[in-house]
Amino acid sequence: MSAAILPAVAIDNGAKDLRREEQFKRVRAFSVVAPLLVLTLVMFIAPLVDMLSRSVRDDSVAQAIPRTLHVLESWSASDGVPPEDAFRALAAELAQSSNGPATWGTVARQLNFEWPGARGVVQKAFRRSMLAPPSSWREAFAELSPEWEDPAFWAALKRVGQPLSLRQYAYAVDLRLDQNDQLKLAPDEQRLYVGLFWRTFWVSAGVTLFCALLAYPLAYLLASSSAKVAGLLLMLVLMPFWTSVLVRTSGWIVLLQDQGVVNDLLIWAGAVSDATKPSLNNNLFATFVAMSQILLPFIVLPIFSVMKTIPPTYLRAARSLGAPPLYCFLRVYFPMTLPGVAAGMSLVFIQAVGFYVTPALVGGQSGQLISAMISHHMQSSLNWGLAAAVSVLLLSAVLTLYWISRRLVGPGPIKVAR
Repeated sequence: MSAAILPAVAIDNGAKDLRREEQFKRVRAFSVVAPLLVLTLVMFIAPLVDMLSRSVRDDSVAQAIPRTLHVLESWSASDGVPPEDAFRALAAELAQSSNGPATWGTVARQLNFEWPGARGVVQKAFRRSMLAPPSSWREAFAELSPEWEDPAFWAALKRVGQPLSLRQYAYAVDLRLDQNDQLKLAPDEQRLYVGLFWRTFWVSAGVTLFCALLAYPLAYLLASSSAKVAGLLLMLVLMPFWTSVLVRTSGWIVLLQDQGVVNDLLIWAGAVSDATKPSLNNNLFATFVAMSQILLPFIVLPIFSVMKTIPPTYLRAARSLGAPPLYCFLRVYFPMTLPGVAAGMSLVFIQAVGFYVTPALVGGQSGQLISAMISHHMQSSLNWGLAAAVSVLLLSAVLTLYWISRRLVGPGPIKVAR
């Protein structure tokens, strides 16, 4: 091998060694973050995808009564009561249930969400289907419940039998499907979700604004104090993190109840009498106050972290040029702190929208937020499809508001136009 070739071979070998070393570093880095990726996939992505699918897909009724739904495919509510074949098929599928309530329980539960009181109707039909067959199943079912002669009832049964449907999203915004599958507003006594959504958002916005007003001077005090005083104040700000949210909320119950500390102080100060003392607990006021106290540290810290990076020479330079103190603050200092304010407000608002424990304990009926309804459908009514639809709408609204805030504020420092 000539002397001219040796350097080229050495360079090639060096390049291969470098590539192997870089590949090894990438594999090592991926092995470090792999557990976190798996945890994120299992604990966040998978449940989110499952909830998304539940909001639009439910084939439990389609699997329970496939023959009945096949007969109803060519039927519509405008045709009147379904033919005898539909009654016969439904009775046969209810009677052939392998373990009793498996079929009729599934149908009754899902239909009851669409038609209140349908559970008893289906249960009676199930019991009748276990007896000797009559000459006409339509007449037999009609004798049990008048709903079987109502085309709207059969239309509701046909709707819940559709594996893919957006009806849960319609219910989540107080809309209903009539027997002709046309959207219409729910009756006044059934309109609940839109009001809860509005209450959730304006309470969250109010809590966020209130926390920002309290946090800004506190963060400024932390940033402008000596190291010893700032450390003590910072410890007081962080102290709530060491206490459970449930414990802090329980403390507000003690403070705000009718015989609590706040009312006793008001009576002692002569501001109110025992007969005219205000009701401070189990209402929207208690929800607002407790949420503000719990979420305050989440906005103090981002603002404080931004204020610490602002050199004090900027304000001294502005004053040396003849600017008044208020003008220096509004035109120099405050604009540079806005990224921290925006980050803290976004953090507080996103958490406030999903608050559940605090409103459930201190809010009463008037202080509940949309999270209480999601919990009700997940734990009590077992209408997971509606709970998923409400959750998806809430998540979509929060992501939209976050995107708007990022577009308005931007990821970097805010520049003030001259």
